[in-house]
Amino acid sequence: MLKGIPPCISPELLKILHEMGHGDTIVIGDANFPGASVAAAKNHVNIRCDGHRATEILDAVLQLMPLDTFVDQPVIIMDKMEMHKDLECPVWDEFTDIVAKYDERGGAAVSYMGRFPFYEAAKNAYAVISTTETAFYACIILQKGCL
Repeated sequence: MLKGIPPCISPELLKILHEMGHGDTIVIGDANFPGASVAAAKNHVNIRCDGHRATEILDAVLQLMPLDTFVDQPVIIMDKMEMHKDLECPVWDEFTDIVAKYDERGGAAVSYMGRFPFYEAAKNAYAVISTTETAFYACIILQKGCL
């Protein structure tokens, strides 16, 4: 056990966050996100965080990892498909509020990307975190900054 490390951060996830360098990205996927296959596409790591919401993992990760200040929007949320345009996604507000706790840009640090381009961007991530989040479109990519 270590002091100051959120309990939902496993030793494997802590190692991954520490290994990542400036500009590397990490994905936090919901229960429907194909985390294992996306990570396997380029032999990256898929970390299971079963029993945790994406928001809980986001909050824990941002306690430890700075967001990139060399780009305007180091946070990307998977956007809704046209067929779901009327679907409410309150998890997006939760994501934005959590980002604002740790980054002075608040919601301005967040952008949205369509589902299929998001999948392609996720394949380039250093790692993918799979959660058991049940909210729809609760997938997010974070770009690591410098201390």
